Amino acid sequence: MLSHLLTGFDFIYMDYYFWGIILIPGILLGLLAQIKVMRTYHVYKEIPSSSTLTASELARKLLSEHNINDISIDKATGELSDYYNYKTKSVGLSGGVYNSNSIAALGIMAHEIGHVMQYKSNYFPLKFRNFLIPLSNFISKLLWPVIFLGIFFNFMLLFDSMIGNIFIYSGIIMFGLIALISLITLPVELNASGRAKTILLSSGAINQEEVIGVKKVLNAAALTYVAALIISLLNLLRFVIVFGNRRR
Repeated sequence: MLSHLLTGFDFIYMDYYFWGIILIPGILLGLLAQIKVMRTYHVYKEIPSSSTLTASELARKLLSEHNINDISIDKATGELSDYYNYKTKSVGLSGGVYNSNSIAALGIMAHEIGHVMQYKSNYFPLKFRNFLIPLSNFISKLLWPVIFLGIFFNFMLLFDSMIGNIFIYSGIIMFGLIALISLITLPVELNASGRAKTILLSSGAINQEEVIGVKKVLNAAALTYVAALIISLLNLLRFVIVFGNRRR
């Protein structure tokens, strides 16, 4: 019985990695997206905008104009490591953005300010994503133990196979929730980019010609989220193909 169980697990292990081939299109798109982001960023970081303010100075000005005075603008380490942390109420701008007034720098900064505005307006998709992330982190720790138990019960036949199937289906649902976060993340990021362009234009920081460059920078970044979503969905499909067939 033990040898039967171990043989079964070895087969599933091999099967799981074999079906990793379906991830190839998503991985290739992810690599292309990263290349496009870096190329677009390096082009537009060399083109100064008409703004007389740096990205960090303009960020403070934009927040002040919207009566937001509890957000700090910090300098982040690394390249393209910009973020907004709603827990610490801080916007982090990477070195190439913080002290620059380039089109790329202003676009990236405005994207993070767009996230600030999402919180201010109680943008539901963002709140929903933030609700799911802690749940997803917790589920990620349970995912493989749950799948393991499902396969164990089905192979060992110690219980009715329905119990093993319940564990396996639970694991698939858990993995689906992880994919759902990627699905929600895409419109959240696209919305932040849309707000960024509106904020920069309405403030007069850039003109209509410069907004074309901002769009290219933000669209390149958005492609990375599209790639992440595709990889997540393909990984879910892989998971269903391998473990969905382990039911009795």
